[in-house]
Amino acid sequence: MPGTKRFGELKKSIGHVTQKVLTAQLRQMEESGLLTRKVYAEVPPRVEYTLTELGYSLKPVLDAMWAWGEGYKSRLEGKAE
Repeated sequence: MPGTKRFGELKKSIGHVTQKVLTAQLRQMEESGLLTRKVYAEVPPRVEYTLTELGYSLKPVLDAMWAWGEGYKSRLEGKAE
């Protein structure tokens, strides 16, 4: 997910997640150095999130997990038939 994203964009792209859970996860990722959070002094408030270099370094790991999950899902679907 390249670029800077606002909270609403992230929530929409993830799907079924509560605001509370997403907020907690974003805070934890910020504390871990995986993303930066920029707050603008506007009304309504605007907050933007950007992955850090450390956050981007997780991409190969996440891609591998995604590929494994897709393969496993296909395997399960094959057994169901």
